[in-house]
Amino acid sequence: MASFLRRKRGLIFKAVIAVPILWFMVVTLLAYQQRGSIGGGGENVDVDRERRQPILEQPDPDSLKFQAADLLGRRIHNDRGRHQVPAPHGLFKTTTLDPNLPGEMGKAMIVNKDKLSPKDRKEFDDGWQRNAFNQYASDRISLHRSLPDVRDPECKDFKYRKNLPDTSVIVCFHNEAWTVLLRTVHSILDRSPPHLIKEIILVDDFSDMEHVMKPLEDYMAKLEKVRIVRAKRREGLIRARLLGASSATGQVLTYLDSHCECTQGWLEPLLDEIAKDKSNVVCPVIDVIEDENFKYDYSSARGTSIGGFDWNLQFNWHAIPEYERKRRKTDFDPIRSPTMAGGLFSISREYFEHIGSYDPGMDIWGGENLEMSFRVWMCGGTLEIIPCSHVGHIFRKRSPYKWKSGENVVKKNSVRLAEVWMDEYKQYYYERFNNDLGKFGDVSARKQLRERLKCKSFDWYVKNIFPDLFIPGEALASGEVRNKAMSMCLDSSVDSHSMNKPVKMWQCHNQGGNQYWMLSKNGEIRRDEGCMDYTGKDSVQMYTCHGMKGNQLWEILEDGHILHKNSNRCMELSQDGQKILMNPCGPADRQIWLWKRKTKKQ
Repeated sequence: MASFLRRKRGLIFKAVIAVPILWFMVVTLLAYQQRGSIGGGGENVDVDRERRQPILEQPDPDSLKFQAADLLGRRIHNDRGRHQVPAPHGLFKTTTLDPNLPGEMGKAMIVNKDKLSPKDRKEFDDGWQRNAFNQYASDRISLHRSLPDVRDPECKDFKYRKNLPDTSVIVCFHNEAWTVLLRTVHSILDRSPPHLIKEIILVDDFSDMEHVMKPLEDYMAKLEKVRIVRAKRREGLIRARLLGASSATGQVLTYLDSHCECTQGWLEPLLDEIAKDKSNVVCPVIDVIEDENFKYDYSSARGTSIGGFDWNLQFNWHAIPEYERKRRKTDFDPIRSPTMAGGLFSISREYFEHIGSYDPGMDIWGGENLEMSFRVWMCGGTLEIIPCSHVGHIFRKRSPYKWKSGENVVKKNSVRLAEVWMDEYKQYYYERFNNDLGKFGDVSARKQLRERLKCKSFDWYVKNIFPDLFIPGEALASGEVRNKAMSMCLDSSVDSHSMNKPVKMWQCHNQGGNQYWMLSKNGEIRRDEGCMDYTGKDSVQMYTCHGMKGNQLWEILEDGHILHKNSNRCMELSQDGQKILMNPCGPADRQIWLWKRKTKKQ
């Protein structure tokens, strides 16, 4: 009996030792396998999206730590508990279980859609269709994913004012994807000093998807300082932002889009500049979160761009001009910008109201950023980009939202701003569509605002704030360019997708648009930032204007020939009227071109 008890105690002792060891080995093996399967996507950080290689294998989604959060947020609630701990310097401090998890440190999560199961492939495709970005990847990245500290080293040493104003962060959304919206909110909370966040106001622009109804209210009720304001009808971005401002109580209004991620130290530089002068309107550097894989791309302060616009009243980016580089003492000082992109900026609430907030007569989206940019500069304020503040933004290739058809709201909004702010320069915009202004509503109240604020002229703005802007009035010829032999016109877009592609021919339509051209005093045939370029081979192509003449130098001869100076050849319409040829100059009518308007001196 004693021998049996000794043997039994020996077995129990072995079991006590062996079971934990065996359990530890199993857990270690599973964790290693899971980390390897997920990390394959996260390690791919090649900036060139055309060269990026897809992962070879896609793990079973059920094995991922971060499941799709489409079951009314239940699993995402658990994620919060795993990844947040209170911290003294922010509302939340982000901790990461494993840096190799999807998206951590801003790495890409590459998904090979062809390797997905039918169920997951449907989820992948549906997410793209609904949102115009890879929701499937977002749903498998932590709501509190880590990001690199993208600030330049010099920015980390800056000392800001002790008594900075607090801010109401206003985020407008319509049916935004669950994880993207929540990641926006948590990035604000995770990376902002708590005393500077007065509140986060989520403005729901009449969403109709279930996940942003009660589930969102339940989730946000557990977070500090977050509240939801819901529009009673579809308002559009402009009036939704006004709705958010009307309920804000912070000293500063900070507008962010609903698909952003704030980085370390993003807020203090913005508020510090407003504390210096309430009339400073400030924007962070807008980094790119790639729509395909959520990779966080960024550059140094020296690579920061400023905002501009073209005569279609479209916002565009420009390099910092030499005169602005000389004005600033360092690369990290605020950069004066003629315009702002409009999605992400901070403004004193008092100053916002003083200069007339937004034009309530504008609809939905478009033009409001230029209208505010012109108004700020012309009415005594300053518009700046702050190199030490970085916020990531998902840039989509299309808009996923649907609106009532039959009305060009961007044109309506742009006509409103032109009528109020652009004085005689508005004609350069109206020429693009043959002065067919359409209905744009009553702008008398906005004109009265301009008078009350004693704002400067648009001519002052062009000469002092944006002196590099090409002025169509200085063009030697403008309008459509029609061939004498048949009613065909030079026709081409000048957007980024049209660069390095042949200039086309199209039936003349007398509506401007892609058939509106200008001959600059420097001999460029151009529209906005796109110039006709001929290398001496192949065809005439669109190319970014470089101001160095060369392949972009043209001359209109008295008889209507368009001569390319470098090659000494003339532009000629092909016999079928479908393309442009470059041949030795001759008498054929197919080499004669008629401009709608020409000045006396060429």
